[in-house]
Amino acid sequence: MGHQALKRALYFPAMVAGRHNPLIAPFWNKLKAQGKPGKVIVVACMHKLLAIAYGVLRSGKAFDPEHSKPQSA
Repeated sequence: MGHQALKRALYFPAMVAGRHNPLIAPFWNKLKAQGKPGKVIVVACMHKLLAIAYGVLRSGKAFDPEHSKPQSA
């Protein structure tokens, strides 16, 4: 089910982002702490990467990890 080529293209980038991307890694760890299965975590991170890529393409601006971080008061 779904778009096989897109899944194949996002799987390994999601795995790497789970360790190194400043937005994806905390999300990965949060899902892991909630006891989510590994495949669920990977697919959620794939979706997050896709949303980031879409936002970059739509805005025409470079990726800025500080843009999406919540502001601390």
